[in-house]
Amino acid sequence: MSQTNPIDHILHLKCLICGKTYAPDEIAYVCPDHGADGIVDVEYDYDLIGRRISQGDLLYNTNYTIWRYKPLLPIKRDSKVPPLTVGWTPLYRTRRLADELGLKQLWVKDDGRLPTASFKDRASAIAVIKAQEQQAEVIAVASTGNAAAALSGLCASVGQPNIIFVPETAPPAKIAQLLVFGSQVMLVKGSYDDAFELCLQAAAKYGWYNRNTGYNPYMTEGKKTVSYEICEQLGWRAPDRIFVSVGDGCIIGGVHKGFKDLLELGWINRMPKLMGVQAAGSAYLYEAWQNDEDVLTKPPIKAATIADSISAGLPRDRLKAMRAVRETQGAFISVTDEEILAAIPALARPTGVFAEPAGAAAYAGLVKAVNEGL
Repeated sequence: MSQTNPIDHILHLKCLICGKTYAPDEIAYVCPDHGADGIVDVEYDYDLIGRRISQGDLLYNTNYTIWRYKPLLPIKRDSKVPPLTVGWTPLYRTRRLADELGLKQLWVKDDGRLPTASFKDRASAIAVIKAQEQQAEVIAVASTGNAAAALSGLCASVGQPNIIFVPETAPPAKIAQLLVFGSQVMLVKGSYDDAFELCLQAAAKYGWYNRNTGYNPYMTEGKKTVSYEICEQLGWRAPDRIFVSVGDGCIIGGVHKGFKDLLELGWINRMPKLMGVQAAGSAYLYEAWQNDEDVLTKPPIKAATIADSISAGLPRDRLKAMRAVRETQGAFISVTDEEILAAIPALARPTGVFAEPAGAAAYAGLVKAVNEGL
């Protein structure tokens, strides 16, 4: 491997279905033996990483973005990063909310402060770098809104052409944002899942770099940075539980991966329980968890929820999402659209933190968990 641009801290990519491993340059996205279902995990050489970065190093690192953790990310050491400030969002201690719910401590991680106002900027920043490492002319993604906006904004910051596939039912305001950033937008007659499939086909045919969640393994690696930040902001202590809104499953999979990295490095001493919160109208993973169903054989559902950013009839990162909950002894929770809408002001009024429905779903799940004694 080149000594000028090494990615020698990656051991291999491992298929979550069959366990087969591949060199990073051997496959583009998924295990060829299983097609689009063959999601792979990026596995690292933690001994090597531990020699390149330490908690002590971070004490003196004034780069308060996700790039402070660059040795833990799947990119070349000298890769240029987008100029937008991604990461190191506030972690607020919310005493009033904690008191209302009878909890000793409660914290809110506010990723609404990111450049395009959503968590998805973390993954899109990695997508832009990986695409440019491969000298891709175009990046493509399918999204109901937030991932599209994230990619659109990050691409605009570096002049990277991109094509966005969105269902025609996507909120007009989110589509307008894409056009403002200069993206080429493809409105798909159908659901998010239809847009996802069309994006896969088009990217493969035309050689575009594919940012699709649950297909591109490196998106998990961008999203895991939130776990690093949470632990560092808490003085390298892991929380007891983390409530995460779940649609495709990539975010909760990324949160899990981040904590696994920190455990392997010896920077924390325990894994928090991960609580996945799904909208009742898009509760594929909740149903599978409740009924002990195999997510590889469970058929898609028809998803319909006001929380468009977590609407997915077939969660593409379902293997990582289910693993995250089961391996941490967590749980999946289902909340109605009414509970999600009620959670928006219930979260905002005591904290000053505004969340769209997809983000507020996590708080709705916490409220339900407390009320039901989970």
